[in-house]
Amino acid sequence: QVHLIESGGGLVQAGDSLRLSCVASGSVSSQYAIGWFRQALGKPREEVARINQDGTKTYYADAVKGRFTISRDNGKATVTLQMDNLKPGDTDTYVCAARMIFEVGSWSYWGQGTQVTVSS
Repeated sequence: QVHLIESGGGLVQAGDSLRLSCVASGSVSSQYAIGWFRQALGKPREEVARINQDGTKTYYADAVKGRFTISRDNGKATVTLQMDNLKPGDTDTYVCAARMIFEVGSWSYWGQGTQVTVSS
């Protein structure tokens, strides 16, 4: 069992930056790939970034490539999503999730989410 807790959301202006954190507890979190997703009411959930267990592989959605950076510190059981040059279209609830395999598979554990609001 892995418990995920997100933090770092807030209200910012377009062009600003935010750093989201996903802290894992429970089973050895370094055994899991971590993904960040975003979802707004009435919209499908979108995966924005993913990182493998040792941080050597990453994936980014086209919409965030070049603006968002995902990283992890297994010693602190934390995965960070650095979001730069934010746009109003980035406004969403951001949620992290964990699964055993980086490339494919269903996500086994989910956090509760943190709200990001970007004003124009």
